[in-house]
Amino acid sequence: MRAAAPAGNQGAPPAGRREPRVGRGRQRRSVGLLTLAVLLALSPWFSAAAVAPQLERAWGLTTSQAAWLTLAVQLGFAAGTLLSGVLNLPDRVDPARLAGVSAAGAALTTALFALLADGPGSGALLRVLSGVCLAGVYPPALKLAATWTRRGRGLALGLVVGALTVGSASPHLLRALVPEAPWRFVVLASAALAAAAALLLLAGLRQGPFRQPPARFDPRFALDVLRRPGTRLAVLGYLGHQWELYGMWAWTPLFTAQAVQRAGGGAALAGGLAFGVIAVGGVGAVAAGVAADRLGRCRVASGALALSGAAALTAAALVDAPLWALVPVLMVWGLSVVADSAQFSAAVSELCPPRYVGTALTMQVSVGFLVTALSIQTLGLLLDGAPNWALAFAALAAGPLVGVAAMLGLRRRPESIRMAGGRR
Repeated sequence: MRAAAPAGNQGAPPAGRREPRVGRGRQRRSVGLLTLAVLLALSPWFSAAAVAPQLERAWGLTTSQAAWLTLAVQLGFAAGTLLSGVLNLPDRVDPARLAGVSAAGAALTTALFALLADGPGSGALLRVLSGVCLAGVYPPALKLAATWTRRGRGLALGLVVGALTVGSASPHLLRALVPEAPWRFVVLASAALAAAAALLLLAGLRQGPFRQPPARFDPRFALDVLRRPGTRLAVLGYLGHQWELYGMWAWTPLFTAQAVQRAGGGAALAGGLAFGVIAVGGVGAVAAGVAADRLGRCRVASGALALSGAAALTAAALVDAPLWALVPVLMVWGLSVVADSAQFSAAVSELCPPRYVGTALTMQVSVGFLVTALSIQTLGLLLDGAPNWALAFAALAAGPLVGVAAMLGLRRRPESIRMAGGRR
């Protein structure tokens, strides 16, 4: 039986204030447009990773040097979210406009990478700037989704995370569709998608009825998400999730390319397989969002973490197996590795003061992406030269172990009753 939410529930409207009414059609259109915009805007993220083999040949890079082009995006994103969180930007500025301007910046810096970068130095600098711009897209998008939903927030945030997943994978699909195209074409196509997202965000999206009045500037609140025991546990679970997720997303395309090459396949098959393994996570994110709204955030997130950790260890045991054995395991891993992501954000949005939801989400994302930089670099060291894929995949399984412990700890805390209408 579902427990009743206690007095002072952060998800309830203030005393004396009526619950806002939301037209279902308007809500669905807005969340749908937001989902499409995020999908398009996040295309630049792995645009360099998708063409890494071509860049290695063109610029004479080692595997670990090529990884820095992705690592640079992670560092830029972490720095951008940290600055945004300290300045409380998502709670002081219209998040739709902030996301739209940031998507335009991501499109511009990605296009400049394609047109001007001539080596790892200039390439990494432009990738850092792209990461800073993307920092202004994703956390505000999460807040936008929260302004349109109270019930069903797990699903709405799951759609945003699913869009991030498919959008991040889209450069691999472009490479699969046109395997002989120059690397600059793939990167420019990603920039064009981000530009389309900017237009959509600026012209077609507004905050929903659950928005809060603009918050006052208070840099101290940026650390509040880490001071509260409940949100601190949600963030710790997110850190474990991020360690595994971006290590898997950054390096699995190289692993699949090598596996396809061993099997005698070409670039089109390698790109299609990389896209499928990452993009299938969009299905997992949405399905987990539906389940978490009904069964509880901690329960669903813990289950997804346990499944992805098991898949990582299974993949470690099968690194030399033929494609018919590898592909199902990788698809299960891709499906589950991002399924829990939205539930950490949903938990933070329900546990923190409503007026500073944007700041809390931004700070959660910031510390999470610092962990991704460490994960990607650690795996890069294991894979440089003679790659040890078994050890690399096994190392990623440490993240889910931490995440499960954190979410089970949160489930035992009294404030967890605020999440998902009392479902833990």
